Amino acid sequence: MSDTKAQFTALKQAADPAVADAIERLIETGADHELNRVNLLDFSKRTGLDEEQVISGFLHASRLGLFELTWNVLCPGCGGVLDAHSTLKSLRSDDYHCGLCACNYEASVDEQVEVAFTVSPRVRRIAAHDPNALPIADYFKQIFWSSGVDFDEQSFASLSNEVMLRALELPAGDKTTLSLQLPAQFIIIFEPVTHAAHFIDVQGDPTTDPQHLSLVYDKRYAPVETTVLRPGPLLLSLDNHAGVRALPTVLVAADALHHLLGKRKPFITAKRMLTNQTFRDVFKADNLTIDQRLKITSLTFLFTDLKGSTALYERVGDLAAFDLVRAHFHALLEIISSEKGAVVKTIGDAVMATFNRPEQALAAGLRMRSAMERLNVERGTRDLVVKIGIHEGSCLAVMLNERQDYFGQTVNIAARVQGLSTSQAIHITGPVIDAPAVAAILDKAAITPIQKQAALRGIADKIVVYEIP
Repeated sequence: MSDTKAQFTALKQAADPAVADAIERLIETGADHELNRVNLLDFSKRTGLDEEQVISGFLHASRLGLFELTWNVLCPGCGGVLDAHSTLKSLRSDDYHCGLCACNYEASVDEQVEVAFTVSPRVRRIAAHDPNALPIADYFKQIFWSSGVDFDEQSFASLSNEVMLRALELPAGDKTTLSLQLPAQFIIIFEPVTHAAHFIDVQGDPTTDPQHLSLVYDKRYAPVETTVLRPGPLLLSLDNHAGVRALPTVLVAADALHHLLGKRKPFITAKRMLTNQTFRDVFKADNLTIDQRLKITSLTFLFTDLKGSTALYERVGDLAAFDLVRAHFHALLEIISSEKGAVVKTIGDAVMATFNRPEQALAAGLRMRSAMERLNVERGTRDLVVKIGIHEGSCLAVMLNERQDYFGQTVNIAARVQGLSTSQAIHITGPVIDAPAVAAILDKAAITPIQKQAALRGIADKIVVYEIP
C-alpha cells in the first residue's frame, strides 16, 4: 500500500489536484465495474471536472502505474470490442472481423478505436482482471461491449428478457446439446470469447419434427454462415475446442436488439488522444512503428510562422530577439493546449498543431493573434507578427524522424495556406469555414471573411481560401 500512496502523491504533483483526488476516491471506493474500461467523458460529466484535466490526470495515472491504458478496436455496428491493444503500435492495418455483425472493418482512429483505462491489478484487483470467471452478463457488459454502448440496468434487463433466448457457459474441451424452440425470427448464435457467430434464417411453415445443428468453437477465423430452418424444435450441438471457456448465446435479431445496441454515448477516441498534448508529452514511447500508417478521415491542422524573424534578429540583436521569440512560443503553445489541440512540432519559428475540430483551431488562431498584439504592446514593439493558416481533411498518422507526425495533401495545403498571410491575418479553407461551429464563432466576433482564390505552391489547381481580417 505504501507504493500506492507514493503513486497518489506523485499524481497530485503531476495532475490537477481535484482530478487526482477524484481518481484516488474512484480506486478506493468505486465498484469493480466502475474501474474497468473507465469512460473518461462519463467520469468528467459525473464528477463535474474539466474533460481535458481528466484526460491529463488519467494519462499521468497510467504513467505512474495506477491504471492500464488500452486501445480498443470497436465494431461500428454493434459497439463490440473486436480487439484490445495495450499499445498503439499493436494496431493492425488489415481488417478486424465482427461475427455478430458479419462484417470486416478497418480500424479508423476517428471513431472506431476507443481509449479506455482499467485499474492496475497491482493497485486493486477487480473481477474484470479475470474475465474467464465473469458471469455471462458481466462478460458481455464489461469485456465484449465497449464503454460507448449506453447500457443501464433496465436496458440490459430488457436485452436479457427480450433478445437472449439461451446462454450457457461451455468449459474448454466440453460439449453439450441444447433443446430450443425456434421462433419465426432471425436468430444469431454468438460466442463473445472467440467472436464466432452462426446465423439461422427461420422461415416457412412451423414444424414439430426436431431439427439439428452442430457448431464447433475454436480460435480460427471462419466466415459467418447462415442456415435456413423452420419455426419449431431445434437440437443444437455445441463442441468447444477453443482451449478457453466459451459463452454461446442465442439471440433474436429483433428491433429490440438494434435499438439497445444503437444507444451510444461519447468516448475518448484514438484521434482525440493523438491530438492531446499530455499524451504526446508523456507517452512518447507509445507511438507508431516506423511502418504503421493509420488513416484519419478528418483532422484540422493549424500552421503558424513568425513573419520577418531573420530581420528581427538583425535589427534588435540575438538576445532581445531570442527573448521575444521565446515569449511568442510560450503564448502559442499555451493557447494550443487550452483549446484542446497538440503541438506536432516546431520548425524554426513555425508551429504545426492539430485539433479534433475546425472551431477549436479557429478559436486558437484568434487568441494567438490577440496574444501577439498584447505582447507587442507590453514590450513596446511591433515585431511579433504571426502568420496563421488552418485546413481540415483526411491524412495519415505516421512516424517521421522518430516522432508521431502526419502526412498527406491536407498537411501540405495547411502549410501553404499559412504562407498566404502577410500580416496578422488568418487564412482558412472551405472545409473549415463550412463547419457550423466556425460560422458561429465568426458571427459572434462580427468578423466577415474575405473570399479569394489562391495558387498554392505544389498544388495544381487554385483553391478558394478565406481571409479572417
